[in-house]
Amino acid sequence: MTEQKQIYKCEVCGNIVEVLHEGAGELVCCGQPMKLLEEKVEEQGKEKHLPVIEKKDKVVKVKVGSVPHPMEEKHYIEWIEVQTEKGIFRKFLKPGEKPEAEFEIRENILQAREYCNIHSLWATKK
Repeated sequence: MTEQKQIYKCEVCGNIVEVLHEGAGELVCCGQPMKLLEEKVEEQGKEKHLPVIEKKDKVVKVKVGSVPHPMEEKHYIEWIEVQTEKGIFRKFLKPGEKPEAEFEIRENILQAREYCNIHSLWATKK
């Protein structure tokens, strides 16, 4: 059973999908079941991945890690998102950019998540 907002990855081709509508079926890509990416919510090792939320008035800045995450060709943050009561705000990043994103958000923030191309999915605790 899939749940809304879950992230799955194909271990063959690298496709990543987000569940928009819950369902009973199994997600399959390249002839194999896709892997559910579990949200990591505690730092592991020397790399810093947890999203850090800074809010000032209606501007929300999300930085990746208490120390900026590397943004190299082979190791970088692919996207950062903020989930609110009314929707999801997401920014896609490229190597060389800062590992952060700014959003204009008026409603309450439920969670921030980010995806590292090497270390997978990270999130603030709900």
